Amino acid sequence: MKSALQKSPIPQTHAFVAKHLKEPIFDPNWHFHPEYQLFMVLKGSGTRFIGDNVKPFKPGDITFTGPDLPHLWRSDQETAAVNTPNPCEGIVVYFNENLVGNTLLQKEETIRIRQLYKKSLRGLDVTGKTGKTVHKMLSKLLGLQGFDGVLELLKILNILSQSNELRPLASAGYTNSLREGDTERMNKVYVYVMKRFRQKMAVAELAALTNMTPTSFSRYFRIHANKTFSEFVSEIRIGHACKLLIEKKMNVSQACYASGFQTLSNFNKQFKTITKKTPMAYKQEYQVV
Repeated sequence: MKSALQKSPIPQTHAFVAKHLKEPIFDPNWHFHPEYQLFMVLKGSGTRFIGDNVKPFKPGDITFTGPDLPHLWRSDQETAAVNTPNPCEGIVVYFNENLVGNTLLQKEETIRIRQLYKKSLRGLDVTGKTGKTVHKMLSKLLGLQGFDGVLELLKILNILSQSNELRPLASAGYTNSLREGDTERMNKVYVYVMKRFRQKMAVAELAALTNMTPTSFSRYFRIHANKTFSEFVSEIRIGHACKLLIEKKMNVSQACYASGFQTLSNFNKQFKTITKKTPMAYKQEYQVV
């Protein structure tokens, strides 16, 4: 199992690292690191976990995460088919807070950058026109060398710091209480749930998997995920239903039962609780005219 807290990907001789990822799947392990991270999905889909936030991901998504915020992009099994070369593709940028310089970071001119850093501790979705602009800039950044690359990254941070199109992900009360052993245990839970969320699952199954009693597991999960296990499973199922409604063009009833819900009434209730919309309203919002 890969260590939860990863070794820094930035060499001491560099200010940042930008990589063009082409992989069968994105990193399947729940982990965190001390660097800030910009990540853009170019190809692939699945479920994204950032802190206590769970959402589907798709091409075009851009996220900005701060230090020590646990995260995971778990690719769909069908997307990661063996016979499909590099079904997952993205651009990732790692950098430290001192990219701007500690002295400059304390000046009035960089107050918005400081505010951006603070917001990123919850993780941020980069949306709207800002997302389109940053998409082009991240693609350009890959081809730049030397100080030109640093300047481009600073421009990206400046644009993000002035945007009102950044959406916080983890809840305001979320804190990372994970240790390496906890992360390995949570990885087991995530893998198990992602494979079986369409079926009925009992807390006793997960308790056995993690060598706990059902009561201990329920308490443990709530502490580290900032939600109950049933709420977590509902989020996974609703995220999957969203993809079925839009990508597979299923109707509401089909998406309900294909996502693991036993009744349409419970599906509608959970869908509105999580997305703030009814399934039909969600489907119509993304309907291609």
